[in-house]
Amino acid sequence: MENTENNGNMNKSGMTLSLPLAIVVAGVLIAGAILITKAPAPSPANNAGGNQGDLKKLAPVSEVDHIFGASPANKVFIIEFSDTECPFCKRFHPTMKKIVENYNGQVAWVYRHFPLAFHTKAKREAEATECAAELGSNDAFWKYLDQLFEITPGNDGLDPTELYNIAAYTGLDSVAFKNCLDSGKYTSKVEADMKQGAEVGVSGTPSSFLVYKKKIVAIEGAQSYEAVKAEIDKLLK
Repeated sequence: MENTENNGNMNKSGMTLSLPLAIVVAGVLIAGAILITKAPAPSPANNAGGNQGDLKKLAPVSEVDHIFGASPANKVFIIEFSDTECPFCKRFHPTMKKIVENYNGQVAWVYRHFPLAFHTKAKREAEATECAAELGSNDAFWKYLDQLFEITPGNDGLDPTELYNIAAYTGLDSVAFKNCLDSGKYTSKVEADMKQGAEVGVSGTPSSFLVYKKKIVAIEGAQSYEAVKAEIDKLLK
């Protein structure tokens, strides 16, 4: 994991979450007491800071979220706060795809933005993914994000012109994409994700939260497939 103080050392479509399910999920999270736990910390190489926030403030999954995976009601949601220039996030990205694909509809992945301050290119890259979503829906968001993580070396190593090349590669209208990105129209959305992450104690990336019924489990860092699977299996028992 990378945190806000220390710099540490991808194509299948998702499906949008329906509004009725969003209401159900919201009700689950706010009704009654919520059991909050923390998964075992990953190795020190992946973990740069812990979660000190109030997980009850975690915003419920809604129709505005980007969701990878089908959306039946009885499901584990993994809400990940991520940074496209974070090497640990790049490593964790295929792990998350494998988790969703191997659980056959029991798990869905929700992506939220948390570009770290020292990754000066990451906020604009996050906005680029939002433009992809606007121009091509949820499917385009995930295709764009997959390709971005595929080619970036991390730690601000991506040439900014590649944002336009990725748009063309994923079949988006190049002119419309440039106009969207240059307008800065999604700056506030990215910042809203960042604010929400800070409220629940996110200080580094990737930071993930397993949400199932009335339980929330915090997952810190780029944990292995096996470690994430173990936590999901505990919830599904």
